[in-house]
Amino acid sequence: MLFQSTLSIAKKVTRIDDEMRFIRSWLERPLATGAVMPSGRPLARAMAQCVDPDPPGPLIELGPGTGAVTAALVERGIKPSRMVLVEFNATFCRLLRTRYPEATVVQGDAYRLRRLMETLLRQPAAAVVSGLPLFTKPLKFRLRLLADAFTLLAPGAPFVQFTYAAVSPIPRAYSRARAQASERIWFNLPPARVWVYRKV
Repeated sequence: MLFQSTLSIAKKVTRIDDEMRFIRSWLERPLATGAVMPSGRPLARAMAQCVDPDPPGPLIELGPGTGAVTAALVERGIKPSRMVLVEFNATFCRLLRTRYPEATVVQGDAYRLRRLMETLLRQPAAAVVSGLPLFTKPLKFRLRLLADAFTLLAPGAPFVQFTYAAVSPIPRAYSRARAQASERIWFNLPPARVWVYRKV
């Protein structure tokens, strides 16, 4: 009982630390961080549920931040050794390397995804999971990111993205992908929706 209580307190302290890191990062570069807080557990779990842990190949996570979605992916059954975590923020990269020493952490701009991955991937990726603030970028950057991701993904593998907006960050009329949306996740702050894109 005492152990469980101590563990619960430790998790709360970690969550508060992560929130403070996010707030500092957002204040310094709001367009790069995109969120004031890490993804809530309901959103992180909803994103992880979109990933099948069984197909082989690496899983690429874009903008993992402090690792809220990463933790949900591990709970889903994805081994950290399969993960390639692409993060721009150097502080978050150091944190991720500490929390997930078996994962490959790449510090870099996810909007240059194909270039970042060209020497890393030895087989097609099983999924790309993105926490990037896509609406802070012009549409042409978003479309190029999705096209680059599709070149790295195995046939039929998902590109999973969340957004706080009511609409898809990739236009539904975009002919090279089919999109599927989750219900709105009201228990996240702010409420969010998960979009899954697959290459047509």
